[in-house]
Amino acid sequence: MSKISELAENYRSGAAALRAAVAGMTPDQLRARPIPGRWSTLEVVAHIADFEPVFADRIQRILALDTPTLLAADENLFVQRLHYHDRDLEEELAVVDAIRHKIARLISHLEPGDLQRLGTHSLKGPLTLEAIISSASQHIPHHLPFIAEKRRALGIG
Repeated sequence: MSKISELAENYRSGAAALRAAVAGMTPDQLRARPIPGRWSTLEVVAHIADFEPVFADRIQRILALDTPTLLAADENLFVQRLHYHDRDLEEELAVVDAIRHKIARLISHLEPGDLQRLGTHSLKGPLTLEAIISSASQHIPHHLPFIAEKRRALGIG
């Protein structure tokens, strides 16, 4: 498997992994905060869904523009102000599915040299397209243990 194919598949697979992680949870379980100071499962899913367009925008801007500025986003402000507990799980998962499939298709058509194209993150400075794709690909796997932790705390397998 080529590096580009591997990047595309790693990115695409996150959507199915997220869907599997929340399978069978009731609305009350999704909104529960069984671990003090931690987000609920629905808040985690809504956070992921809200940041999928952010990552997609960064990937597309780096491909389309010469060294674009990539704006930082504060996930804590999103969770405080964007009514995550009023969200619908299936809508949030559909956003993740659609963006992951669209951007994975785009990634699969990259040329090897495209991976070194640069964007300038407003806080982190210059980043390659490869670094952005890798970061986006790891976003869902980063959050899956937190969902599993909540499931265990709620006594659901």
